[in-house]
Amino acid sequence: QVQLTESGGGLVQTGGSLTLTCTASVGTFAPLVVAWFRQAPGRKREFAAGILSAGHTTWFADSVKGRFTISRDNAKNTVLLQMNRLTPDDTAVYFCAAGDVQAWSEYGYDYWGQGTHVTVSS
Repeated sequence: QVQLTESGGGLVQTGGSLTLTCTASVGTFAPLVVAWFRQAPGRKREFAAGILSAGHTTWFADSVKGRFTISRDNAKNTVLLQMNRLTPDDTAVYFCAAGDVQAWSEYGYDYWGQGTHVTVSS
């Protein structure tokens, strides 16, 4: 069993940056694939970024590619999502998820955090 906690959300102006942190407080996600999803008000949850267990392979949704980076420190049980050049379209609740396989769909992940809110003002 893995318990995930997200932190780092908040209010930022358009063009600004935020770094979100996902921490495993119970268990470890060193062997797991970790991804960030987001859900904007009134919209379905969507994939944003993912990283394989060793940290060398990452993949991104087209909407964030070139602006977001994802990294992990397995010794610290953390995964970071660095978000740059934010726009109001990035406003959402951001969720950390972990699972055994690389997946674009939320159904590929077994463990989820509670989410952290990100609001980008215009």
